Amino acid sequence: MRAMILAAGRGLRMRPLTDHTPKPLLEVRGKPLIVWHIERLVAAGIPDIIINHAWLGEQIERRLADGRRYGARLSYSPEAQALETAGGIAQALEFFENEPFVVINGDIWCDWDPAQAPGLAAGMRARAALACLIMVDNPAHHPEGDFELTAGGLLRDADRNAARPALTFSGIGVYQPALFGALPKGDPAPLAPLLRKAMPDGRVMGRKHMGSWVDVGTPERLAELDRGGGPGRPAQG
Repeated sequence: MRAMILAAGRGLRMRPLTDHTPKPLLEVRGKPLIVWHIERLVAAGIPDIIINHAWLGEQIERRLADGRRYGARLSYSPEAQALETAGGIAQALEFFENEPFVVINGDIWCDWDPAQAPGLAAGMRARAALACLIMVDNPAHHPEGDFELTAGGLLRDADRNAARPALTFSGIGVYQPALFGALPKGDPAPLAPLLRKAMPDGRVMGRKHMGSWVDVGTPERLAELDRGGGPGRPAQG
């Protein structure tokens, strides 16, 4: 299995920190956010990783190089303009050699174990699913959530009146290339419409992560994580 780390966002909410540094290179406990992901993927036996980038992307390539120092084999997918999540994945689709792959947002911190990804991919094949999203409890800044996780392990669009509360998409997912196959390369495209189109047919699975997760979207959240406070406290190392 191969992986992609999404690192093309401008990080406007993180300004002024991101005026001169791409958000995935901002450090937590002396280590760039993106390096936490790379090291977790390598430890899980997934060393082949592609990273997309746009804003200040040359800094990412210069800092990480070929990934050898982390035990990884890094490739890059430069974008002249940020292509959004689905567009960025479609641009890099050949890298995955028509096999399921795992994608992680570069601007989160999470202790989810990527070693679970191959098992999720096998479950997707068995159910003819196109995606399996890792979901988390709703953070204070996103109380309404994104999707509802059914008792059968499928995701559906959130019904605000439903008894079962919606959960928040963590920014981590396992996907089949077919989900993105119809997208033209080089065009911006969001992920949510593709998922919502596949949900009524039962083709989007979900799993709830019970561990730590932080959407590192503001300087305040970054500072709290760096201090070791809050639910996303990273371990030493």
